[in-house]
Amino acid sequence: MKEHLRELLAQALLDLRRHGRLPADLALPEVVIDRTKTPEHGDYATNLALMLAKPAGMKPRDAAQALVDALPKSQHVAKVDIAGPGFLNFHISQGCRLATIRRVLDQGEAYGRGEPGSLESVTVEFVSANPNGPLHVGHGRGAAYGATVATLLEAAGHTVQREYYVNDAGRQMDILAVSVWVRYHELAGVALRFPDNGYKGDYVIEIARKLRGKVGDAFKRGATEVMDGLPADESQGGDKEAHVDGLIARAKALLGEADYRKVFDAGLSWCLADIKDDLKGFGVVHDNFFSERSLMTDGYVQRAIDTLQANGHLYEQEGALWFRATSFGDDKDRVVKRENGVTTYFASDLGYLLSKFERGFERAIYIFGADHHGYIARLKAAAQGLGLDPAKIDIELVQFAILFRGGERVQMSTRAGSFVTLRELREEVGTDAARFFYVMRGNDQHLDFDLDLAKSESNENPVYYIQYAHARIASIFRQAVEKGYSWNRTAAEAARAKLVEPQENALITELMRFPEVVQAAAQHRGPQIIANYLRELAACFHAFYNAQPILIADEELRHARLGLAAATRQVLANGLGLLGVSAPESM
Repeated sequence: MKEHLRELLAQALLDLRRHGRLPADLALPEVVIDRTKTPEHGDYATNLALMLAKPAGMKPRDAAQALVDALPKSQHVAKVDIAGPGFLNFHISQGCRLATIRRVLDQGEAYGRGEPGSLESVTVEFVSANPNGPLHVGHGRGAAYGATVATLLEAAGHTVQREYYVNDAGRQMDILAVSVWVRYHELAGVALRFPDNGYKGDYVIEIARKLRGKVGDAFKRGATEVMDGLPADESQGGDKEAHVDGLIARAKALLGEADYRKVFDAGLSWCLADIKDDLKGFGVVHDNFFSERSLMTDGYVQRAIDTLQANGHLYEQEGALWFRATSFGDDKDRVVKRENGVTTYFASDLGYLLSKFERGFERAIYIFGADHHGYIARLKAAAQGLGLDPAKIDIELVQFAILFRGGERVQMSTRAGSFVTLRELREEVGTDAARFFYVMRGNDQHLDFDLDLAKSESNENPVYYIQYAHARIASIFRQAVEKGYSWNRTAAEAARAKLVEPQENALITELMRFPEVVQAAAQHRGPQIIANYLRELAACFHAFYNAQPILIADEELRHARLGLAAATRQVLANGLGLLGVSAPESM
């Protein structure tokens, strides 16, 4: 409907210019259509006349009247009012409103969705947690948000790829490897002191047990051989970082490259398989798991460095190679290659960014935790240095989620192994509640996740309230069969003019809004827009249900109301599906 109104106004502007009411060289302003806040002001409004008045040399209300006079006739518009200083308020015809029911039922699951592949291709990278342990509830919010944003973009008409960046070459993975190796020794009867900075979760013991089952004692070394001469650990009065780095170097020296890689890969493969399984249970599936190692083997890092060099954006200082990032708005220049010739994490970021566009995507969306705020300027600068359009790179930051149980905050520490896993959260509150609660607030807002509320079966629980509306409609149709009432769409459409009550009109208005809501949610990367809409739609349905009996003797009105209920059920299911939440038939 918004697009139809824009077309009418665009035709009116062209007509006014054709007849000399507007200067021929006047740059026509963008036509913005908004929903009105109250039904008294119609359904849609525009401030086009106010924007047009000054450059056209007209009073705003005169400009508004000129637009109204030039508007083409439309069967979808009942009337247009001029309000205030010159706003145009559009009242949609009742025939157009009632046709919404037919559109919903005709289009079914496609209602609200744009034409597939009609918009630019997008790669959405999200979660990307280091594969050094199970996913915890902090990762859950990024997973729910990223998956929903990708689904919304797809619904709007984008071609979307969902990607997970696997950090399979970083220091944290080396720390996991030596944590596994130390636990492996414990299982082999060799008592090694566990590093203060190691990963202490029980999963590390499980990985070590599986490793020992494959290699036996082949990777076992003596305690003195392993520990002698290492820097003191933090609890020994030393530096925990220096100690664990020394332990990593010792493991590599004693095992050799090939066997160390087997220990490393034992941790990586276990954690990555666990992450994939966990995400699948959460309704989150990635199209691609992109290996950090491949950035070197496939030449992305070197091509990125060569591109920056060719573009004149690199310089040498104290033996290191630097990217002049401050020229593009970053707060400092960035090292891409150290004096020892080893490339940096930032060089990997450059290679990964380049890979996204070399693989043919037209837009790249990164979804990071809130602690990655510094990456915004860094990646935008990198894009400009590489000759890419920084406007084609979006970085969405997801704030922390804090769990509350019984009014008390749940304390967590990933390194210490005392954290609530995503799997535990799903088991406690269910995937539906977890997915909905994670996205019902904007990603830039802190989220207090109330476990007790998420599990409750009451109207205060928003996901229960919405799902109950869907289940209630399904129950109505079951009751209709039990009472011997038939229903078909043809009869419902023939009788739809009988839907004249305020609650019926309010519900139809909500159904009309859904395509606009989907587009807005995709454009603003805002799943909470869908969540809020569904709550409003459920409230409208419950108000309709409580005010207007559906299974009544009047056959025509019964058909009409059942048609409205069926359309509502479809839109509830479509909206819940976008959030990764089920639409139950009974509760």
